[in-house]
Amino acid sequence: MVLATAVSAGLPAGAAPPAIEVFAGSASKPAAVEAGERFREKTGIEVLWHFGGSGAVLSQMSLSRRGDVYFPGSSDFMSLARDRGLVDPTTEVRVAYLVPAISVARGNPLGIRGLEDLARPGLRVGMARPDTVCVGLYGAEALERAGLAARVRPNVVNFAESCTKTAQMLSLGVVDAVLGWDVFEAWDPQRIETVPYPAKQVPRIGYLPAAVSAFAHEPEAARAFLAFLAGPEGRAIFRRHGYRTTLAEARAGARPDTPVGGVYRLPDGWR
Repeated sequence: MVLATAVSAGLPAGAAPPAIEVFAGSASKPAAVEAGERFREKTGIEVLWHFGGSGAVLSQMSLSRRGDVYFPGSSDFMSLARDRGLVDPTTEVRVAYLVPAISVARGNPLGIRGLEDLARPGLRVGMARPDTVCVGLYGAEALERAGLAARVRPNVVNFAESCTKTAQMLSLGVVDAVLGWDVFEAWDPQRIETVPYPAKQVPRIGYLPAAVSAFAHEPEAARAFLAFLAGPEGRAIFRRHGYRTTLAEARAGARPDTPVGGVYRLPDGWR
């Protein structure tokens, strides 16, 4: 009721609630779609989604000069959006946390235990494009920091264009392992299993930020949606889909001093 009142203030009597457009990295997709539907049920406001790689959807939002909310899969791309004046930084919220991990086929038939194993001759590795997709950027960072990039890259047989497509490579059996998020297992528990990085190899803890776009036609409705996402009901939806919704949960598999968010500058060789 509070959300509905907030967004309906100032609307003419009998006017239909507004719809909002959200440009989102697909790292949030399973939970985000449910959250958008629940928000519509509560407020009458339709959420129109544009999912893809965080960098790709940011470019789409910028070029089309439309969209009410930007919801990337990492702080790196939100920082880029802030630097370019494409979002209102005062509206930014954190919705959930993401921890990079190796994803393998259920049962781990090849016995993959860590990043070093991804350099085995003949192993088929998949990852997302690190220049446009958040999970690809974190994967490249982990390999670089572990000194394994030169050895693992020859095994990378495909660079996917989104988090969803990265996980699908494993679900479809076209790769043996992917550099992914630990939440991939919750997306397809029958086919995907998580192999956590050793705590010392977790380069950063990621998180899902969201902010009102600089092009918002419905800024009040957008703010109401952000409040819902970051509120108890929105977080409960993400938790039900396997996401970590507190920093304490995210730190469970990392060092106490592992950075949270921030920006990683991708080496030119990855572009």
